[in-house]
Amino acid sequence: MAQVISSAEFQEKVLEADRPVLVDFFATWCGPCKELAPTVEDVAVEMGDRAYVYKVDVDQSPDITRRYRIMSVPTVIVFENGEVKDQTVGAQPLPALLAMFD
Repeated sequence: MAQVISSAEFQEKVLEADRPVLVDFFATWCGPCKELAPTVEDVAVEMGDRAYVYKVDVDQSPDITRRYRIMSVPTVIVFENGEVKDQTVGAQPLPALLAMFD
């Protein structure tokens, strides 16, 4: 299950992670975010222990939102070795999210 993390946890859980990390930047009021949520959970299941999957609430973590210039939600970013590897905006199907790890 994708855990919602705070700004305080972002450095350790995302940037210092020992494997790739998918982060779903979302808002509770966002319809497409709600549509994407089950797919993000499917990514967590599909990737198992090969990747971490987290969610960041843009309203609760505006500093992280600004840092990565999140202008629309949902935005999904895959990080690897603390760097942005791939990024997409909008609700995407499972194969598109899994391809971000390639």
